[in-house]
Amino acid sequence: MNMTKEKFNPSDNTQDVEEGLRELILYNDEVNTFDFVIESLIDICGHDPHQAEQCAMIAHMKGKCGVKIGSINELKPPYNELLNRKLTVTIN
Repeated sequence: MNMTKEKFNPSDNTQDVEEGLRELILYNDEVNTFDFVIESLIDICGHDPHQAEQCAMIAHMKGKCGVKIGSINELKPPYNELLNRKLTVTIN
C-alpha cells in the first residue's frame, strides 16, 4: 500500500504546480497584418518564425491561439506589450 501512495504523491505535486500556470491567448482581428502579428510574436514572446507563423494562422482560422504559457507574473509583460501593439490578447 505504501508504494501506491508514493506513486500518487508525485502526480498530486505536479497538479499543484500546473494550477499556477496560465495561458496567453492571441485573438484574430481584422486590423493587423499577418506579418505584423508574426513579428510581434517573435519580438515579444520569443517565438521562432515558424512557430509565430503557425500561431498567427491558427488565430486566423480558429479565432484564437495560445501563444505562451507561464505564471501570471511571467505573462504580464508580454501581455502588456502585445496590447501596446494593438493586438487582442487575454490571460486565461
